[in-house]
Amino acid sequence: MRLPWCHTAWAMPLPPHVAEGPAVAPRPSLGTRLLLMLPLLCPPLAPTRAHRFSAPNTTLNRLALAPGQGALYVGAVNRLFQLSPELQLESVAVTGPVLDSPDCVPFRDPAECPQARLTNNANQLLLVSGRARELVACGQVRQGVCEKRRLEDVAQLLYRAEDPGDGQFVAANAPGVATVGLVVPGPGRDLLLVARGPGGKLSGGVPPLTVRQLAGPQPFSSEGLGRLVVGDLSDYNNSYVAALADARSAYFVFRRRGARAQAEYRSYVARVCLGDANLYSYVEVPLTCRGHGLVQAASLAPGALLGAFAAGPRGAQAALCAFPLAELDASMEQARRLCYTAGGRGPSGMEEATVEYGVTSHCVTLPPDSPESYPCGDEHTPSPIAGRQPLEAGPLLQLGRPISAVAALWADGHTIAFVGDVHGQLHKVFLNGTRGQVYHSQQVGPPGLAISPDLLVDNSGSHLYVLTSQQVDRVPVAACPQFPDCSSCLQARDPLCGWCVLQGRCTRKGQCGRAAQPNQWLWSYEDSRCLHVQSLLPAHHPRQEQGQITLSVPWLPTLAVEEYFHCAFGDYDSLAHVEGTHVACVTPPQDQLPPNPPGTDHVTLPLALMFEDVAMAATNFSFYDCSATQALEAAAPCRACVGSLWRCHWCPQSSRCVYGERCPEGERTIYSAHQADIQVRGPGACPRVEGLAGPLLVPVGWESRLALRVQNLQHFRGLPAPYHCWLELPGGLQRLTASLEEVAGDAGLVHCQAQQFQPRLARRELLVPIYVTRGEGQRLDNARTLHVTLYDCAVGHPDCSHCQAANSSLGCLWCSHEQPACRYGPLCPPGAVEPLCPTPSIDTIEPLTGPPEGGLALTILGSNLGRDFADVQDAVSVAGQPCSPDPSLYRISARIVCVTSPAPNGTVGPIQVAIKSRPPGISTQHFTYQDPVLLSLSPQWGPQAGGTQLTIHGQHLQTGGNVSAFVGSQPCRIQEPTCPEAIVCHTMPQASPGEAVVRVLFGHVQRTLLASPFRYTADPQLVAAEPSVSFRGGGRLIQVRGTGLDVVQWPLLSVWLEATEVAAVEVLPWDPTPRRSCGAPAAAPQACIQLEGGLLQCSTICSVNSSSLLLCRSPAVPDGASPRRVFFSLDNVHVDFASASGGQDFLYQPNPRLAPLSREGPTRPYRLKPGHILDVEGEGLNLGISKEEVRVHIGDGTCLVKTLTLTHLYCEPPAQAPQPTNGSGPLPQFVVQMGDVRLALGPVQYEAEPVLSAFPVEAQAGLGLGVAVLIAAVLLLTLMYRHKSRQALRDYQKVLVQLENLEIGVGDQCRKEFTDLMTEMSDLSSDLEASGIPFLDYRTYAERVFFPGRGSCPLQPVLEGPGEEGRRTPVRQGLMQLSNLLNSKLFLLTLIRTLEEQPGFSQRDRCHVASLLSLALHSKLEYLTDITRTLLGDLAAHYVHKNPKLMLRRTETMAEKLLTNWVSICLYTFLREVAGEPLYMLLRAIQYQVDKGPVDAVTGKAKRTLNDSRLLREDVDFRPLTLMVLPGPGAGGATGSSAAQCVPARVLDTDTISQVKEKVLDQVYKGTPFSQRPSAHTLDLEWRSGLAGHLTLSDEDLTSVTQNHWKRLNTLQHYKVPDGATVGLIPQLHNGGAVCQSLSRSCPPGDNMPMLDDSEEGGVRLWHLVKATEEPEAAQARRSSLRERERERERARAKAIPEIYLTRLLSMKGTLQKFVDDTFQAILSVNRPVPIAVKYLFDFLDELAEKHGIEDPETLHIWKTNSLLLRFWVNTLKNPQLIFDVRVSDNVDAILAVIAQTFMDSCTVSEHKVGRDSPVNKLLYAREIPRYKQMVERYYSDIRQSSPASYQEMNSALAELSGNYTSTPHCLEALQELYTHIHRYYDQIPQGGLAPQAATELEAGQGHWPRAGASGGAPPLPWQVISALEEDPVGQKMQLACRLQQIAALVENKVTDL
Repeated sequence: MRLPWCHTAWAMPLPPHVAEGPAVAPRPSLGTRLLLMLPLLCPPLAPTRAHRFSAPNTTLNRLALAPGQGALYVGAVNRLFQLSPELQLESVAVTGPVLDSPDCVPFRDPAECPQARLTNNANQLLLVSGRARELVACGQVRQGVCEKRRLEDVAQLLYRAEDPGDGQFVAANAPGVATVGLVVPGPGRDLLLVARGPGGKLSGGVPPLTVRQLAGPQPFSSEGLGRLVVGDLSDYNNSYVAALADARSAYFVFRRRGARAQAEYRSYVARVCLGDANLYSYVEVPLTCRGHGLVQAASLAPGALLGAFAAGPRGAQAALCAFPLAELDASMEQARRLCYTAGGRGPSGMEEATVEYGVTSHCVTLPPDSPESYPCGDEHTPSPIAGRQPLEAGPLLQLGRPISAVAALWADGHTIAFVGDVHGQLHKVFLNGTRGQVYHSQQVGPPGLAISPDLLVDNSGSHLYVLTSQQVDRVPVAACPQFPDCSSCLQARDPLCGWCVLQGRCTRKGQCGRAAQPNQWLWSYEDSRCLHVQSLLPAHHPRQEQGQITLSVPWLPTLAVEEYFHCAFGDYDSLAHVEGTHVACVTPPQDQLPPNPPGTDHVTLPLALMFEDVAMAATNFSFYDCSATQALEAAAPCRACVGSLWRCHWCPQSSRCVYGERCPEGERTIYSAHQADIQVRGPGACPRVEGLAGPLLVPVGWESRLALRVQNLQHFRGLPAPYHCWLELPGGLQRLTASLEEVAGDAGLVHCQAQQFQPRLARRELLVPIYVTRGEGQRLDNARTLHVTLYDCAVGHPDCSHCQAANSSLGCLWCSHEQPACRYGPLCPPGAVEPLCPTPSIDTIEPLTGPPEGGLALTILGSNLGRDFADVQDAVSVAGQPCSPDPSLYRISARIVCVTSPAPNGTVGPIQVAIKSRPPGISTQHFTYQDPVLLSLSPQWGPQAGGTQLTIHGQHLQTGGNVSAFVGSQPCRIQEPTCPEAIVCHTMPQASPGEAVVRVLFGHVQRTLLASPFRYTADPQLVAAEPSVSFRGGGRLIQVRGTGLDVVQWPLLSVWLEATEVAAVEVLPWDPTPRRSCGAPAAAPQACIQLEGGLLQCSTICSVNSSSLLLCRSPAVPDGASPRRVFFSLDNVHVDFASASGGQDFLYQPNPRLAPLSREGPTRPYRLKPGHILDVEGEGLNLGISKEEVRVHIGDGTCLVKTLTLTHLYCEPPAQAPQPTNGSGPLPQFVVQMGDVRLALGPVQYEAEPVLSAFPVEAQAGLGLGVAVLIAAVLLLTLMYRHKSRQALRDYQKVLVQLENLEIGVGDQCRKEFTDLMTEMSDLSSDLEASGIPFLDYRTYAERVFFPGRGSCPLQPVLEGPGEEGRRTPVRQGLMQLSNLLNSKLFLLTLIRTLEEQPGFSQRDRCHVASLLSLALHSKLEYLTDITRTLLGDLAAHYVHKNPKLMLRRTETMAEKLLTNWVSICLYTFLREVAGEPLYMLLRAIQYQVDKGPVDAVTGKAKRTLNDSRLLREDVDFRPLTLMVLPGPGAGGATGSSAAQCVPARVLDTDTISQVKEKVLDQVYKGTPFSQRPSAHTLDLEWRSGLAGHLTLSDEDLTSVTQNHWKRLNTLQHYKVPDGATVGLIPQLHNGGAVCQSLSRSCPPGDNMPMLDDSEEGGVRLWHLVKATEEPEAAQARRSSLRERERERERARAKAIPEIYLTRLLSMKGTLQKFVDDTFQAILSVNRPVPIAVKYLFDFLDELAEKHGIEDPETLHIWKTNSLLLRFWVNTLKNPQLIFDVRVSDNVDAILAVIAQTFMDSCTVSEHKVGRDSPVNKLLYAREIPRYKQMVERYYSDIRQSSPASYQEMNSALAELSGNYTSTPHCLEALQELYTHIHRYYDQIPQGGLAPQAATELEAGQGHWPRAGASGGAPPLPWQVISALEEDPVGQKMQLACRLQQIAALVENKVTDL
């Protein structure tokens, strides 16, 4: 048993870059008793150290282990790490990056290699030389030279060649080419054996296998030592898998494609003697794992070579095969013997051994004893020897995924294999005979990262070191202690683990002291079973007495003499006595037992058989209490006693439940049902009441006598006792004396005393429980639940008809005695019984009018209206006309609903109900037949969205009680009341404009207004609204422009307010159906109404100026309220202000504040001098109004506003003092009116002009004139100067402040956002080290690129249907022959040419066939490249005569699609290793930024975006929340944690529930590929509050707010979810409750999610943050078809975007700039080696240009751009789901489109010009595009200047790529679809025939196809071309036409004579 606290890790200090493994949460304790086991179960443990090592941003390559208890060494890119055995970092050595180039030999002076760049140094080889205590490390740079470092400290460099020669080039310096090696101890020195694949140009001559010296003057040189000499390296592309060694030999496992005659790859193993320094002993033989081909990994096990094989280099299936070393050595010895002594030929004369690798040596005939004489060869023996006979083995194990690493261990007598796969899974395999069994699999390292072949077992054999590219893990070989109990230990099937019985824990065999003894150590592979209690005797025991129990425990181990077992009953110990398998123990006494839990009759304790403190076996044991059993069932205590699980007996005389043998003192006993062989036992023997003998129905108020049947009273015979009946009435128990009447046998009758019952509460019927007791409280069992029914006739029968309709069995009669009532018959005096009911009484009728046609449902209410429907069936007449009652609506005595008959118009009369034998009842109200008439309606038109208040005029419109109106087929909601002359209703939405007839239904009678139909017009459209700001006081004039505005009756400008403390304002509750009075005019809408959701809506009525102009006043916003939404209500059309204003939200500013004019106070007058300008100071004066709108009054005069600034208002007062207004006092008041904001600033007093002194008139005139002129001039100049200068200064300062604020705001926001983003990205980087980037595997990537839009299954299977089995074999044969025929270049080019010439062969067909060819020829990429080159050459020749710049512009030909596929294949590795990480970081950065702001789930618009069409043009208040998520099962984020551990997730309170689920899934499944996550639509979000509060959240539910046909999606804000709330993801139990349930996970991963639909059935539209603009589809289509209007609208929208939204785009752009730059730099950088395919492609394009004499550099630039950057990189940027397993939302896709467009603009040659009318998306990156253009030009220039890619290098790279997609079924499917296209044009395949000479040249690779349209006339007939192919030497030799016909015969199942 494993205890959680036994393995608590001790905290150890770690270097900052060493990652510690995840902590495992402890399990809860199993009980306090287990504390006693702690010393035994938890022996002292050494401090637990780190079990994982990783280095951030570093790729790990190789692993090596020092002998003994030495260190572990990790080779990485640019680093070497030395670790302790516990993975503690001890030392680090830096090995790169270094200045290097693969095209240069190692140099000292950088001038020797101009093309050198800083190059990362990946470790290729890492070996330990134990003798010299040195570490050998070989890197990828400097042509693969090696260095030696000190084993104790890798930071100390011992040797590095300063100027190495080519003999010291050791490791392969090409990416992806493996190097393996061994340090071999020799006599006095260690040697180095190195095997490597083909390298670069300079190291291409290094042999595949070399022996090198480690010491001496030139370490690592192979001078004078053995080399595997190869004649032509291009023929032998050895790819080495492993280098292994045993005591005598070294083995090298590899795969290669053999000499020229061999086209397929095969697996080989080579052997060399350890002491052979010259490789004379080299022998290799092929390996075959049955059903599999290529070896992937290998290891040596005791006596065998283990090999992991796959079907192809990267096949999906894998197998593990074991080759016995004895058979392997025998096979090699046989090959060596044949080559030494028999010339390589076997007994049959066939060649079974040869000298391989194209050397001049060959097998010889030496003396027969030569193999024994030269066991390791010599100079005269042939070498290298290759056996032809493969060594075959059957698979021990098959896995469903490729294997990348194998290791083996011999422990405890068993062979264990450790297998690592390419997805990071480590599998432990038990090799048992000829089969292997996986008994444990675990994820080691991030998912998706392959386990490195360096899988090492430590020197003690207890731990395994597992390497991936990101981390090293130390995994226990056997994790026995992790299994807490015996069953889990044995179920684990770990061959190294077993259950040590007496220790009570899972151990290895050597750790269990008595493992050799029987039943002491249980092993899962033997017939071992865990100890368990097989049986208990007795199974339970009474708690009142002690006793002995016996346990049966099979396979109990034998103890020593002095040892013993004991039993533990909970906390009580009892010594055990053992006899064989039986163990006897004594139970604890009663005082040692815990009390019974409340409501139970027993207590259950754990019972364990213990050895010392170890539990051997355990079970549960119960102690029962019979006295508590009878209390469990009060109604039947005897039944509860004897029918229980225990052996309890019932004593009927004393009413006790006892244990033991019988009742005491000789009392009669009813025994337990479990008692055998006794007659009186079980519940059937209990004294009991069987039931009521009568009566069942008891009338209230009448004395009744009850009788009950009883059984089994023989137990009381001779024992007299009184009996009582008990009734449980509502007011309490009522006891009745009873007597017993014995009947025959054991039965009897109990008669209760007669009693009159009067319940406290009057009820029609009352069920009263009843039971019987005997003596003092001895209750008899009730056989079943017994009730007496009390009934009261007076209840529920208010009149005579009701009384007579009652059930006759009740005996109710209508009694007229005193107060007439319904009574029980005997209670009514005989003369008071009324046999007939009174005359029917009619109280009310409804309605009082009806149409002459009849058919109206008339309701009659009253009393005594019959006792059943038969009484009234023909008894009703209305105004003398019969009326037919409806039986379903009839209510006894109280209601009749009848349907009127037709009658003449104007008929009037009462309603009469005549019931048989009674006088008729006549109503006081009269019913009138009247004819309703429709006359007219107003208005006669309205918008199709509805909402028009329609008035229908007429006469008698109140006819009937059920009046409904219709406009066309749509109902028109009537506004109550219906008036006699007018009906007012509101129209509903209509699907399309047009006329509709108005109809009114009066019951079932219809009246139609045909003369004046109602006309639905197109909905009004709003195109502009300005201004968009106002003071909170409202009243600002808003001009709204649009179309069709004159059809709106009540245009409103409304604002929704969230009111907290609203000041005094008249608020009315919202009434959806407001009532009106007849004859009153239509009331205007209420100013402010209270909405249902707690919001306040304030509105102002707009005036309709014309059909294109509305004039609205902004609504006032009371203090204490905050605006939430501003919108226009145009009847039923609701348009957000932002939508009408082109994206500008409406903004409310605080009301302005003005200081009083007089400094002395607002009541003191301001003295105004004549001619002065009034300057009024204040705050926020121009925030919500313009100068022209301000009105200033002085009394009844106007002060003309001259200037309005933020803090000042200047106005020019009237020249003369105005008159004061009424009631304002003697002085005129100064009043400022800003909209509805009125500010009185005090009275104004004009100062009188001073009286002049008495001067002569002439003097006065002259002086006045002079002074006036002078003063006027000076004053005018001064005022003009001061005014202009102040105005200019104010404007300048204002602009400066605005610019500064804008710049500071954008800058601060960018810095903050960038800081947050970089923090997030650093967290993401650390996450990626654990999980890795979710790249798609190559197969999925190729399918998505080859067949875009074809889903996850692009190819159809071959003949998988029923009945096709017989054809499958010939079809496959035909398809394989077609595959061979495609290898003919003549045929393939003829096929492509013919297909493209067919008129019905569409562009889509071209792309599809090109992709099929790419798939079919994927294993022959060299050939596919040659075909593509030929086709591109033809394409260039075609375009040279037209416009060369148009070539490769689109994908219109098969050549262009083949080029696309070829580039995609060749750049996949570059994508994964170089460009993938920055592209993924950019994608995650975009997603993170988008998620930080609100995103509208309906419109898809976001606050944070780069795409202006996706910009959310609203200021949405939001608050970030952090939710604590309880991950569900399988959540990646919860691995290794307890169930209670929560994962924090960042969300917004404005997020919908679906958006929250997506964000929560992103956090919980962080690091998990998207395709492996559960869908958000299969999960529900559950908010958990406290222990019992669980609420399932959804986008739509009953709490969703719906207003005016708009339903708002639920958000966290709607549910009021607080910050830090706990939520959980639970599986959905139904399909409803969430929006967008239709999304299925069958869609390919990464597809965009659809936005939520903005409409539902019933006219309800969905909205989230903003309401979508309504626009008719016809208008949209009309405008979308006019390109000029589209451009105008685009320009208008670009101009209309205000600065605030441009700053959002700029902020987003600035935040993402680093990641965009990193992505472009990774794509366009040549600092790292450019992919050879790019260099090869560009060189080819240069050759084409040179061949056709194209010297224009712009043309070549366009070719290269079209072929690579636009064809591949732009597609990758726009569709990251092609390479990553991710989800790309619509907003992320829109941002990527802007970035991709920027990349496209950067690739163009033309100058990038932008202007005011340019789209905002182009303006964003206008400054960066010139820099990006320079990067593109430098990229092209650097590639052109680099050394050319050789044909050999390219072919080597293509050969490696060829195996990436080798899948026989898919190739057959591709061939099947390809044949379908051939079959369509079968008769035309040989068209475009070539002359025999041309065909010969073409097949030889020297010719070209003629251009389309070349001379030659019409295509020849098919037989002529076939004849030409037959005459051509190549065609005749290959029989192309004949082979094609044979293929058709096989596939089509036709007979051919060819």
